[in-house]
Amino acid sequence: MFPSGVAGAGLVVLRASVAATLLFDGTVRWSLIGSPWFFSALVVTSIFLCFGFLTPYCAVVGCLMQLGVMILPSGQDEFHLGISILNGAALAVLGPGAYSIDARIFGRRVLHFPARR
Repeated sequence: MFPSGVAGAGLVVLRASVAATLLFDGTVRWSLIGSPWFFSALVVTSIFLCFGFLTPYCAVVGCLMQLGVMILPSGQDEFHLGISILNGAALAVLGPGAYSIDARIFGRRVLHFPARR
């Protein structure tokens, strides 16, 4: 769940990509659809994704927001939104990686078992 090295760096790039796509879509494409509450939820979700805090949940929330926008008859680019939803789903499944707040909070633990007599 918390790979390090090249895989962890790849997850940092994926988290940043999903967060940037959410912010880009929220500011440029959804200005006519979104309310201030929707936009603030979008910003908080993107910040959490950048730092890797509650990553699987934030990725699912981002996917649901984008899916809601894709379902509405808004004339948005459905292909772009579909790829963005797939990236968010991949991030939700893969997890945040070792370079995240989640790894510090919920990361690997060393268990010490007493020796049997």
